[in-house]
Amino acid sequence: MQSTVDSVEFRKAMGEFATGITVVTTMDGELIRGMTANSFTSVSLTPPLILVSVDKRANHFRYITQTKSFGVSVLAADQEAISRHFAGHPSPEIESSLRFTQFQGIPVLEDCNMWAACHLWATYDGGDHALFVGEVLSHHRTDGEPLLFYRGQYHVLQSTTSTSV
Repeated sequence: MQSTVDSVEFRKAMGEFATGITVVTTMDGELIRGMTANSFTSVSLTPPLILVSVDKRANHFRYITQTKSFGVSVLAADQEAISRHFAGHPSPEIESSLRFTQFQGIPVLEDCNMWAACHLWATYDGGDHALFVGEVLSHHRTDGEPLLFYRGQYHVLQSTTSTSV
């Protein structure tokens, strides 16, 4: 069977799913490279595995394939400018304000809601994207409000009374 789904319309349809925003980081020689991504999920608790999806045409595909490692930093509500910076709208002001820490040579953003440093566990073909599964070597989290993406726009979660699941 061949799909008749229009890629532009499919992207809009997928925008109906609200997601958090991450910055996926890795090394390129001595340089830290990052890209904004919202295709991120946990895969397994034992072992601790997470998944990110990266366009095969992106430089980041090559960086992760070469280093066999990556970091994921979940952005906080006040970090929209950082998301835009790593989404292809670089800002010298943002660049100079970024602070990274490294775990076993894997860079992650210091001031974010959560970071995870990963060793590449597996790579799967996902059409025009690669699905990188990483084994989490270390992580850190805070209690900040998340930055969200929905229908092509950034949003901030409005805290209300909620129940745990």
